[in-house]
Amino acid sequence: MGAITMTELPKLALGAWAWGDSANYFGNDYDESHFKNVYNASIKAGLNLWDTAYAYGKGKSETILGDLMANTPRQDLFISTKFTPMMADPGNKNSVNEMFAGSLARLKTDYVDYYWIHNDDDVELWTPKIIPLVKSGQVKHVGVSNHDLHEIKRVVEILGDAGIKLSAVQNHYSLLDRTSEKAGILEYCQENGIKFFSYMVLEQGALTGKYDEDHPFPAGSQRAVKYNSKLRELSGLNHVLAEIGAKRNVSAAQIAMAWAIAKGTFPIIGVTKVEQVEDAANVAKISLKDDEIQALENSAKEAGISTIREWEKDMTD
Repeated sequence: MGAITMTELPKLALGAWAWGDSANYFGNDYDESHFKNVYNASIKAGLNLWDTAYAYGKGKSETILGDLMANTPRQDLFISTKFTPMMADPGNKNSVNEMFAGSLARLKTDYVDYYWIHNDDDVELWTPKIIPLVKSGQVKHVGVSNHDLHEIKRVVEILGDAGIKLSAVQNHYSLLDRTSEKAGILEYCQENGIKFFSYMVLEQGALTGKYDEDHPFPAGSQRAVKYNSKLRELSGLNHVLAEIGAKRNVSAAQIAMAWAIAKGTFPIIGVTKVEQVEDAANVAKISLKDDEIQALENSAKEAGISTIREWEKDMTD
C-alpha cells in the first residue's frame, strides 16, 4: 500500500518541533521515553499525521519520531519533514539529497508524504532540486513554508514545468498573525487546491490560558524571551478564548485550534503531553459560530501585538 490518500487525513497534524529541544527553545528537557505515551495516544486517537524537520534539534526530533513509529505500519502514518536552506551549503549541489537522505534514515522510512522547502532563501536555486525526489517516488507531496504569495506562484511555475503540483503551503497563522490571510495566500491556496498548513496556531502556548503574568514561560527559554513581555496584552484574548470554551465545555486552546480550522486551514498542533493530544483529537467536533469568530478576531486586534519571529516576515510586505 502506498501513501495515505488526502481523504484519509485527520483534521489536523501533530507537530514534533519541541521534541529533542537541545537549544532550550521551548524550555523542556524531555527524553524519548517521555514521548512514547504521547505518540501512542496520537495513534489511538486517529491522529496519524506528524510534522517534523531536520532543523528541530538538528535531527533529534526526527530520530525520536522515527524510533517511536518503527512499530506502526508505515501505510498507517502520514509523515511530513523539511529541507531547511539556511542549514545547507549553497555551494553543495547535493545539499537537498543529503539532508533528505538523513531524514529518511532518522525516520526509518523510504519515503515521506510531504517534503517542504522550509524557508524562502532562494526559490530559483532550491525548488528544482526537489523535483528528482518527487519523480523517484520518495516524496509524495511537495510543500513550501514561510514563502510569500509571489514566491509561492513562482514555485508553482517551476514545479508545473516539470509536471508536478505544489500540494501545500505552511506558514505561521494564528489569531495574532493573519498576514498570510491579508496577503491573499489563503485565498490563492483555496482557489488552486493547495492545502494551507497553519503553524503556531497556539503561539507556542501563549493562546492556551496556561501562561499569564503570574505564570510566565520557563525562564531562559526562547518562548519566555518572545512572549513573557506580552502576557498582559494577551490577557483579554485569552479571556475570550476561555469564555467561549467554557460555554462549550472545552479549553481555550481547543477554541484557538477550532478557529484555525474554521478559517479553512489545516493546523499543526505541537504536542508534548498526552492531554494535549486528547484536546487536539476533539477539536474536529467544535464548530464555531460567526459571532464567536468575530469576537476572537476583535479581541486579537485589540491586543495589538506582533508575534512574527526572526525567521519569518510580514507576508503583506
